[in-house]
Parts: sequence; C-alpha cells; structure tokens
Amino acid sequence: MKHAPIGYCGDGPLTWAAECRGTSEPSKARLDIAEWLINNGSDIHEGGDAPLMRASLNGARTSMMELLVRHGADVNAAWHGVYPVVFAPCETLDPIALDWLLQHGADPDCGEVSEWQSKGRSHPGTALDFVLGTYVRDKDALVQSINLIRNAGGSSQYDEPGVIATISGDSTEIDMLMGKDLSVIERRYPSLNIGTTAGRMLTLKGATLLHVAAEFGQVGIAKQLLEAGADINAHAATDLHGFGGQTPIFHAATQGHDFGIDVVRLLLSRGADLTVRCQLPGHYEHPEEVFQGTVLDYARRFPGSANRTTDLLNRST
Repeated sequence: MKHAPIGYCGDGPLTWAAECRGTSEPSKARLDIAEWLINNGSDIHEGGDAPLMRASLNGARTSMMELLVRHGADVNAAWHGVYPVVFAPCETLDPIALDWLLQHGADPDCGEVSEWQSKGRSHPGTALDFVLGTYVRDKDALVQSINLIRNAGGSSQYDEPGVIATISGDSTEIDMLMGKDLSVIERRYPSLNIGTTAGRMLTLKGATLLHVAAEFGQVGIAKQLLEAGADINAHAATDLHGFGGQTPIFHAATQGHDFGIDVVRLLLSRGADLTVRCQLPGHYEHPEEVFQGTVLDYARRFPGSANRTTDLLNRST
C-alpha cells in the first residue's frame, strides 16, 4: 500500500494525504494519517519530495508542511528532479506558504547552475523568475511574493530597468527611472518570455513597459507611462517566425475573469487602436495553434471569464 501509484502523478499515498485537496486547513485526522504513513514506511521523499511540494501549494496547509519537514522533508528538493519545492507557492501565488518555506531555509535562487549540471539538468530559474512567470493574476499576492523573495536575497533574470517596478506597481521607481532617462518608455525587452495566462501563450518578448503594465493589471503605472508620452499603440517585436506585433491592449483584454478590464478602459479612453492585427501563439494545450487577428478576435478566442471585457470591446468597435 505504501507504494501505491496514487496521489498527484501517482507519486504515492503520502502525497495523496499531504495535498489536502481544497483550501481548508488539514484536519487532525489527516495529519494523523500522514504521520502513520511515515512511521510505517512511506518515503517522505517520494516523487522528489512530492508530499511537501503538494502541501506547499496552499498556505492553509502549513501544519502539514511542518509535519513533513519535522520528519525530514527537504525544502530544497526538486519534485521529479526538475521543479523545486519553492516553486509550488510561486505558481499559486501563495505568500503564506512561500514565506514558510523561505523561513525554513528554502533557497530562493534554487542552488547553483553547477549543482544542476552535475545531475544532468539545466538550472530551472529562480523563485522570483517563477513568480513573475506564473499564470495566476492577483496583484496583492504578487507584490507580497516579490517582496518576500527579494528580502530573502532572491534574484531574477527579468530584473531589467522598470520591469519588476511595473509589475509591482511601484510608481516611485518608475518616476525615478523616467527622470533619469525618459527613453525607458520606448525600450523593448526581448528577454521577457513571461506573461502567459488565461490559457493563452502570449508573452512579453520584445514588448514595452506599457505592455507589461497591461499584462499585470497595473492601471496606475499604465496611466503614468501614457502621461509621460508612452506610445499607446506600440508594437511588440516580431520574431523570425512572424509572431508578435501586438499592442498593449492585447495583454489587458485577454485576461481571465476580467482582470484587465480597468486597463482596457484606460487604453480605450486614450484612443487605443482596435484595428491592429498581429500573429500570436495559440492555447498552451495546443502549442501548434497560431492566432492572427485583432484584439477583439483574440479576446473572443481566449475569453476565460472575461465577458465584460469582450462586451466593452464590442461596444467600442
């Protein structure tokens, strides 16, 4: 029984017990079951510390996390050898679980490149990379998570001028950057392979800070950039395969649950061009798909729960 292929990805019964499906705190009975499994031979490290990884997805499960670590679970393990445990609360944007892991010794930069290479693996990136790249959209939780990781000494490959400040809604830093060099509002960021959410594969490669603000719902930063002269219809770069060319409103209008509607309203009020056409990757489950069309076409293709946004665009055309 202790090796039964159940739980997430069939990693085992302890993983099943530790995950505590739902958002409520694990009951004493569930904690007792997990402890019984451990004491009777279940591998605390099954699946590459899958029990701790799955428990770490939600901050309500810290009592389960505590039990697992007390029995030897490794906060710096990598699930199936590729996904550091600290990535779990980064993916779900859960500052409580993330803070718990960092307080218990999780490395926000996920070890050295040489350590991963010695195991025949490439470095997976850092916790901050993963937080910035997650598909979840929650501005408050994102800012909390960014601050936790930075306070723990974490770094990111995306820490280019203005990027994290825009994502975080840090208007003071944006003002400072523009005061030093106003051309930052025109700068393109070809390394930003983040921004996928709502089931679509649109990224910020070759985009401007206004695109970034639109992607992350930072309407205050978007307004700040526009008032400083940012091009409301700036096109993201187009790659060798013809992908790209989208304007900022594409990022705001294609969010799930109407997350970007305030930015859409702002951009429409400032005269955003809804006739712009571009070519973009399709759905994350079907990477071979290609989209070509306007922002309204794209919003209809990946509506999520963004009904008010598509209605707003319809009325504006």
